[in-house]
Amino acid sequence: MNRESGRVRTLEGHRQVQHGFTLIEMMITVVVLALIAAVAYPSYTRYVVRANRQAAQTELVQMANLQEKIYLNSNAYSASVTTAYDGTSAGGLGKTSGLTSDGKYTLTVSPTTSGQIFTLTATPVTTGTQANDGVISITSTGIKTWGTSTW
Repeated sequence: MNRESGRVRTLEGHRQVQHGFTLIEMMITVVVLALIAAVAYPSYTRYVVRANRQAAQTELVQMANLQEKIYLNSNAYSASVTTAYDGTSAGGLGKTSGLTSDGKYTLTVSPTTSGQIFTLTATPVTTGTQANDGVISITSTGIKTWGTSTW
């Protein structure tokens, strides 16, 4: 067999075109794809964690708004996240599972004994993507924190 610019000449003298990739070309492609994945995957993971955190922050704000409605009706805040919402401090905030809608955070409320101040907290579920993201909270005075910083 004789090689001439990508063609193979058989013993009978016929030319035959080779199709396909060489092993080197395949290995270069695999290396390039691995490099792209090594850069893209961590970036994507950070994006997902940030989006989940923002969704939890939105839910905390909505629950704080419910607390204010309850306070207008009862002159006290609700002490329960999981009890059904009835508009009074005897009821709750209606999150029966105690989790955010996407299940990434556990929700709690910490009212004072007088019922005049509250702190709503979203703690990341330890087995999910948010595990090391930090605790998010909002208070009746409007202080919003994520870990040690404000949001």
